[in-house]
Amino acid sequence: ANSYPAPNTTPPSSRKSSINYRKMKKIALITTLIALIACNNKNKFDASGNFEADEVIVSAQQTGQLIDYDVEEGKTLTEGQKVGQINVALLKIQKEQVEATIASLKEKTQNPADQVALIRSQLEVQRAQLAQQERELTRTQNLVRGGAATQKQLDDLTALVDQLRKQIAVTENQLKVSLTNINTQNRNVLSQEAPLQKNAEAVQEQINQGDIINPIAGTVLTNYALKGEMQTFGKPLYKIANTDVLTLKAYITGDQLSQIKLGQQVTVRTDAGKGAYRTYQGEIIWISQESEFTPKTIQTKSERANLVYAIKIKVKNDGFLKIGMYGEVLFK
Repeated sequence: ANSYPAPNTTPPSSRKSSINYRKMKKIALITTLIALIACNNKNKFDASGNFEADEVIVSAQQTGQLIDYDVEEGKTLTEGQKVGQINVALLKIQKEQVEATIASLKEKTQNPADQVALIRSQLEVQRAQLAQQERELTRTQNLVRGGAATQKQLDDLTALVDQLRKQIAVTENQLKVSLTNINTQNRNVLSQEAPLQKNAEAVQEQINQGDIINPIAGTVLTNYALKGEMQTFGKPLYKIANTDVLTLKAYITGDQLSQIKLGQQVTVRTDAGKGAYRTYQGEIIWISQESEFTPKTIQTKSERANLVYAIKIKVKNDGFLKIGMYGEVLFK
């Protein structure tokens, strides 16, 4: 007997429904695969780490009571802004004493013109006498030639002129010695002024250190002091950091070193909640030259065998980034 295929007894409408079901099932499977691939790609990243900033602890540079202080946590300060004052009243009094001592030195100096006025007057009188006697000597010499005066008169006038000249020489020498002595004395007195002036400058520097000047522009992270408290040299007052630009410190494995270089632009992302991310443009500014163990509080023997390299990425902060926040890095 001949065998024939059994006739298809399924109604046409049922066959059409079965085909549509298989198509829908295939589309759903493809959609699920695409979603899984997208999810996996979204969860993939090349490195991760935490954001940090260069924190500066501002300390007191002088000992005394904090009589003025305008620092609050979260407050933004500018570079060079005066934010406080430590009492330096005693130092100001000390500087005034030094300045008074400097002023008194000038009173101890002598005016050379006043001190040698008498000697100058005596010298002028002697020179006038010498001029008069020299004229008299010339007249007598003429009289001796004419026989109207004796040789003794001429000799007496000659001796008198010589004596006046010697007296003038002595007086001129006395004048020079007096001027030298006065100038030497003045120099000895004024030589004390330079060390005292340096002392005054040192005290002024201590006074300036009573001013609390903010060193960098940034946001106050922690405040340690209150107005009215006693401060000592080196005691921390507040901690500040520039949060406009943060640094993401992440870790990569050795086989990733060939993928990065200094100055390279990378993508940084942070969690924005509900599975969303915020993305930022970052720049690699530092790559460690030495490997280290994976930074974990507790490490197993196998984990300690995994060496990583630290990198730092500079990221401009839009206000959402915070110090200590987790971030992920994508090199491509």
